[in-house]
Amino acid sequence: MNQDRKDFFWPSYVDLMTALFLVMLVLFVLSYKRFQDKQASLEQAKARLEVQLKEKKKLDEIRAALARLEDPRYFVYNQQFKRYELSFNISFAANSSELPAADKPRLLAAGRFMLNKLSALGTKDNIQYLVVIEGRTARFIRSLPSGGYSYDDPRNFDGTITRQISYLRALAVYRLWREAGIEFPAPRYEVMPAGSGFGGVGRYQGAQEDLNRRFIIQIQPKIGSLGR
Repeated sequence: MNQDRKDFFWPSYVDLMTALFLVMLVLFVLSYKRFQDKQASLEQAKARLEVQLKEKKKLDEIRAALARLEDPRYFVYNQQFKRYELSFNISFAANSSELPAADKPRLLAAGRFMLNKLSALGTKDNIQYLVVIEGRTARFIRSLPSGGYSYDDPRNFDGTITRQISYLRALAVYRLWREAGIEFPAPRYEVMPAGSGFGGVGRYQGAQEDLNRRFIIQIQPKIGSLGR
């Protein structure tokens, strides 16, 4: 009987060891597969992080370069709206797109200054810039007994005429610069005259509404060109 037990023990032991080996082998394979998947995920995350760091570095360089535009004679940075604006106000006459003659010399000087500063930006990175000249118009307002102002005049309809006037104001600036030889070479720069009518952020309100007969200049890098 003891012999029978011995004969039964060893095959059972071998079967148990074989089963344990197979279990360990399966666990090893699964663990190795999870390790490979984790490693691939980490490598992908690392690659994405490197791209993001590279783009952030470019953006920091761009911000530092554009900061050269800040000069109290020509441009100031509007922290609230994250844009550079003329340090002096140019106001058009009502329903007119003709630039005031007295403001043209300062505007030409500002254009030459901007072209000079943008030309100093590095060209090796192939980053392209969008220069938007955004014309605006002022709403018609009337004073109220409360001291506020009413904007419900029917002439405040934001239609074709309003948009056309605001666009022509931007176009007047664009043409003034071009006629003076102030041109931003393509494809590195794309200059876009645009008209926002009564729209746009950072408008004057209330008694200062008439100051909206102006234009805004915005300079932005084209995001699609950062990864090139």
